[in-house]
Amino acid sequence: MSYDCKIVGGTVVDGTGRPGFRADVGIKDGRIVEVGDCPGTARRTIDAEGSMVTPGFTDIHTHYDGQVSWDEGMAPSSLHGVTTAVMGSCGVGFAPVRDSDHQRLIDLMEGVEDIPGSALAEGITWGWQTFPEYMDVIDAKPHTIDFAVQIPHDALRMFVMGERALPNAPSTDDDVAEMKALVREALEAGAVGFSTGRSDNHRTAQGQATPASEATQRELCGIAEAFHGLSHGVLQVVSDFDCLVTNENFHAEFDMIEAMAKASQGHKTSLSLMQRDQAPEQWRWITERAEKATAAGTPIHLQVAPRPIGVLLGLEATFHPFIGYPSYKAISQLPREQRVARMRDPEFRTKLLTEKTDRVAGDGSSIPPLADHLLAQVDMVAKRMYRLGETPNYEPDPRSCLYAEAMASGRTTLEMIYDALLEDEGRALLYFPLYNFTGLNLDVVHEMLTHPLALPGLSDGGAHVGTICDASFPTYLMMHWGRDRERGRIPIEKLVKMQAFDTARYVGFHDRGAIATDQRADVNVIDFDNLQLGQPRLIGDLPAGGFRLMQPAHGYQATLVHGEVIAEHGELTDARPGRLVRAGQLAG
Repeated sequence: MSYDCKIVGGTVVDGTGRPGFRADVGIKDGRIVEVGDCPGTARRTIDAEGSMVTPGFTDIHTHYDGQVSWDEGMAPSSLHGVTTAVMGSCGVGFAPVRDSDHQRLIDLMEGVEDIPGSALAEGITWGWQTFPEYMDVIDAKPHTIDFAVQIPHDALRMFVMGERALPNAPSTDDDVAEMKALVREALEAGAVGFSTGRSDNHRTAQGQATPASEATQRELCGIAEAFHGLSHGVLQVVSDFDCLVTNENFHAEFDMIEAMAKASQGHKTSLSLMQRDQAPEQWRWITERAEKATAAGTPIHLQVAPRPIGVLLGLEATFHPFIGYPSYKAISQLPREQRVARMRDPEFRTKLLTEKTDRVAGDGSSIPPLADHLLAQVDMVAKRMYRLGETPNYEPDPRSCLYAEAMASGRTTLEMIYDALLEDEGRALLYFPLYNFTGLNLDVVHEMLTHPLALPGLSDGGAHVGTICDASFPTYLMMHWGRDRERGRIPIEKLVKMQAFDTARYVGFHDRGAIATDQRADVNVIDFDNLQLGQPRLIGDLPAGGFRLMQPAHGYQATLVHGEVIAEHGELTDARPGRLVRAGQLAG
């Protein structure tokens, strides 16, 4: 047989969970046609000697909904082994939409997902109103990787209810019927599911709660009826359960989510799972309820992050501890170089450090109230704040925190944070783990990841561009849990299965996620021993000059989508084989 491409000499970790084995992989017409001995000729041969050959990864929780309309590259995800990205998470997105509501959706995405509104306003091409029209428009543009879409509840509610689409405004029976019909239309056009967001931390750019955040059980169940009789379709729910510490209130919220899942008649649901300091045992309650629901015939899966849910703080980032200080606010619009020069002035430094911060959350601000609470407790915050450095450590030793550094140097914690932000000419980033780090380690995350209902997720690829770069989750999952962590290491075969095979099958894609004959040739060739995350940096490549955090990965020899090499050694190629994946319409 002759091949378009063959990958030779590597250790195949095929995505099924079985032990890795040495084999060649033959590819023709975008499909894997041979695994084993591939003696035929090939137009291109990739030498994988000493490397691992895996299926491409499916990321089930991203926010490229706007970016996909202008950006072919789909980075950072495309640089971290992801070959299929599922968008429309958390209930936010850009379809369906009336022409008069473009700015409302931009304000919503800017506030909830920290994507510059100016970049969205300049970059989004629009050209659609209905959800199927949106799918057609984004499918017409070439991309590096495949992508799939979920119908976002907030956009849907605004489309149907117009100005009435307010958080506490109930929908009518006619509203629910129309939402159900539109979801059904989108699912039949190939949307993979429906997402809703119920988090108090999600705010519009004006600081308002999101339109669907308080939707009633009647509305949620009515929408879920759109799934009846379909062979595909998943539901995604983000809820912080108000961080309530009483079982009674927690169960009322979970009951509502479970009722929606039941109303879909057997379609799978996923919930975000994380440990919050405010209710450190709540994640166990969620897990127990998901187990019971699944055992009773209502499958509820748990989306788990492989590291702390945290933020990166810096003078170029969206947040840092001095954004509310009067003296800093007076220079906040200056270029970074000028701000650094002013902050290094001893008189300016002394004055700022004697001030108190103004409130940064509240009316007119998308910043969640938690920020004011944290800014008022600088010593506590510094006990969970670390220098990120050139080689990021997302499970840092508590003894390396800035509070410990301050105590050892004789400086106050505020002085230590101030000086740390000025390092590297003001480009330095500080790491502040918010969730999944109550015990100052990732032992709880290990429990979550190894739970039978767990799915790797929550990367938010394409979102929070000035706050995080968690699109690197797939790389971190493998290197930290499969290689570097001495306590609780997870077999690499299981990790690859989780983020390739399990995620693809969860959303209904049976044609990818495994290195096997007749599967799509979505493949990673990885130098696993040398796999490493680089330092995130802010780059100004968004429309309207917007900045975003980009984190490189070292060790990906090649990533193939549909048999074409879309990335080599950390750089994208010119290949653009990526398309919209329409669920229910796949050949495999």
